[in-house]
Amino acid sequence: MSRYAELILGLINQSNKHMTAEQIFLELKKTEPKVVQATVYNNLNALCQEGLVRRLSMESSPDRYDKILRHDHLVCRKCGALSDMTFDSLTENLEKQLGAPILSYDLKVFYLCPKCRER
Repeated sequence: MSRYAELILGLINQSNKHMTAEQIFLELKKTEPKVVQATVYNNLNALCQEGLVRRLSMESSPDRYDKILRHDHLVCRKCGALSDMTFDSLTENLEKQLGAPILSYDLKVFYLCPKCRER
């Protein structure tokens, strides 16, 4: 794994945010002034392919990147706020319905966040 890939992986795994590639680039640039955006994008793609980082695709917004620890997401339909949520594992139930083992799943629950509900 390249040095930049290690640094990017560290940023993602230490963060409680769901950063975009641009945000990761700007954060990395603070300690690595010579890094370029293409390097960040290439390393993010490689980390996703290797299963070390998870890409979260959202409608009408840039992809975000997250650690691979088992968790789900709440997404506000109005403002797009994204937060982590841990539900009981659905794996056993899904496997029973499919009649076969599953590799993984990505659950996004859409709702209105408390701030948007107040408005």
